[in-house]
Amino acid sequence: MKIHKEGFTTILIGLLGLSLITWLSFSRLPYRTAWVFGVACAIIAVMIVRFFRHPTRIPAVIEDNLVYAPADGKVVVIEEVEMEEFGEKKLQVSIFMSPFNVHVNWSPVNGIVSARNYFPGKHLPAWHPKSSSDNERMRVIVQTDSAEVVIQQIAGIMARRIRNYLDIGERVIQGTELGFIKLGSRVDIFLPITAKINVKIGDKVKGINTVIAEI
Repeated sequence: MKIHKEGFTTILIGLLGLSLITWLSFSRLPYRTAWVFGVACAIIAVMIVRFFRHPTRIPAVIEDNLVYAPADGKVVVIEEVEMEEFGEKKLQVSIFMSPFNVHVNWSPVNGIVSARNYFPGKHLPAWHPKSSSDNERMRVIVQTDSAEVVIQQIAGIMARRIRNYLDIGERVIQGTELGFIKLGSRVDIFLPITAKINVKIGDKVKGINTVIAEI
């Protein structure tokens, strides 16, 4: 298990701050009270490091017609949506990531990045229905051999930093690291209306290990 590069600065600052709190507690508070603060700081330190864990994921099978989950989390939306910018309906599958999930995002399909757009916006809770259209988000479009797949990283009420590593024209394969979102957040995938969905609302999925659809 590795630590993600996005976490190096946050972890360093957090550990220094927690170390200072622990030192001050043992310097100025009664022994038992200081131990309570010390244990609490240790738990918080573990949580901070754990949040930025970066597991190595390899899809069981790489196939052009499979769509893998781009992130760990819970399926909160499966519905048909009218996307005016594309002039057609698409199937939307949304995955909510809690602060306890791995927050690395991966490319769910093979293809070429044809577009990459940033949209400023609100910071509604990531599970809110309006977050797909109103929240700050980063959208990339991957053109596969047979379809156009839209992947959208959405900032939540706490997640204020979206990182996306893809460039227009880049060829990606299933499992390519797409980006990272700090704290609770959400990833939407918009698929052709003819796609076969293999998950249901409430399912817990694992990034690049769970096949969520076939196109």
